[in-house]
Amino acid sequence: MSESLMTRIARGEDAAVAEVIDQYGALVWSIARRLTRNPSDAEDAVQEIFTDVWRSAHRFDPSAGTEKVFITTIARRRLIDRMRRLSNRVPTESTDVLDELGFHTPDTAGEISVEAERAARVLATLRPEQRQVIELGLLQGLSHSEIAAVTGMPLGTVKTFMRRGLIQVREMLGVTPGEVAGGEA
Repeated sequence: MSESLMTRIARGEDAAVAEVIDQYGALVWSIARRLTRNPSDAEDAVQEIFTDVWRSAHRFDPSAGTEKVFITTIARRRLIDRMRRLSNRVPTESTDVLDELGFHTPDTAGEISVEAERAARVLATLRPEQRQVIELGLLQGLSHSEIAAVTGMPLGTVKTFMRRGLIQVREMLGVTPGEVAGGEA
C-alpha cells in the first residue's frame, strides 16, 4: 500500500499537495459552490479549505477515516466558519440544499455512504421540527439563539429539541457519546 497523501503533505512534499488538489479539487469545489453565494466566494472558500488541509495534514489518522472523509470534514468546518463570518444576518434560506449535499461519488460511495445513509434514515424518523433544529445546528452551524430566531421557536424548545433529538439519533445508531468524533461528545 502506498503512503498516504496526508503523510506526504505533512512531510512537506510539494507534489503531494498538487496530487490532493487534483484528486479532491472537484469534490471540494462542488461542496463550496453549493454552500456559497457565488463562484468568487466558492473560489475563496476552496483556497481556505486546501490551506487548512495543508496545515492539518499532520493530524490525519487513517484509523479514524479515509483522506476523503478528512478533507470533507475540513471543508464542512471551514464553510460553516465562513458562513458565520460573512453573514450579517441570520440566514433564512431553506436547508434543502444541505439534504442534497453528498460527500461521495459513485466510485467511492462504499467508504462513507453506509454510515451517511443510515444517519440520514435515522434523522428522517425524527419529528420535522426536531430534524430542522438539528440540521440548522449541525449542518449550518447556527447557535441555539440563531435557530430560535430562524424558526420562531422559544429558545428552551430549541435546546430541548436539539438535546432530545441527538439522544434519539445516538440511540438509534447505537453510538455512545464517548464514541462520537473520536471521543468528543
